[in-house]
Amino acid sequence: MPTQADRLGTALGTSKAVLFDFDGPICDVFRGLPAPDIASELADLLATLAPALAIPARATDDPMEVHRLSQSAGSTVLAAVEAALTAAEIRAVKAAGAPTEGSVQAFHAARDTDRHVGIVSNNSAECVREYLTLHGLLGIVDEIIGRPVLRPDLMKPSPHPLLTAASVFGVAPHLTVLIGDSVTDVEAAHAAGARSIGYANKPPKETALADAGADAVVLGMQQIADFLIQLSRAS
Repeated sequence: MPTQADRLGTALGTSKAVLFDFDGPICDVFRGLPAPDIASELADLLATLAPALAIPARATDDPMEVHRLSQSAGSTVLAAVEAALTAAEIRAVKAAGAPTEGSVQAFHAARDTDRHVGIVSNNSAECVREYLTLHGLLGIVDEIIGRPVLRPDLMKPSPHPLLTAASVFGVAPHLTVLIGDSVTDVEAAHAAGARSIGYANKPPKETALADAGADAVVLGMQQIADFLIQLSRAS
């Protein structure tokens, strides 16, 4: 049976681009401004603009789901909800605190092994850029692929963001690897023909990510950094 090192080797060894999901692997976006509070704000806005969607909007505590729902109300409503979500995300990352332990080291290790470094997120590019700037990290990330503007249907688990990243970097999708903490990250990678590493930042996720078909599962971002550092020393 393959060891964890074998699995990481499969996922990272041939990669030309390392893609990081943002919320989880890089930071806890809603640590200081809880996601249910933002979902409630967005649900109130959507209920005002499209009363028929009030009940389903208020039935979820996920801001992204409220955003997805708003698409069915037409472009004007979608644009209003998306703008409110982006503004809330920017407020949230200002209160999110320090990066996930090991994430900055993983950025540097990927660059030190001549890999492209990208962030592929369902969060807005604006909030990702805000966070990286606040923490002095913008210069070590080559590309930010954020939420597709006015196209929530193209968010992960759609392969669209990963295929966009591969195209930007000029590499085949199978030479990219996505590090994410959700099953939808693994699904998006599979759909794009990319590799995936599950980051199990909570115990139940380890089994869920493995069952979804992640090429490897790690319990901490430092494991990614350490493996890449080993690759650097071996080259």
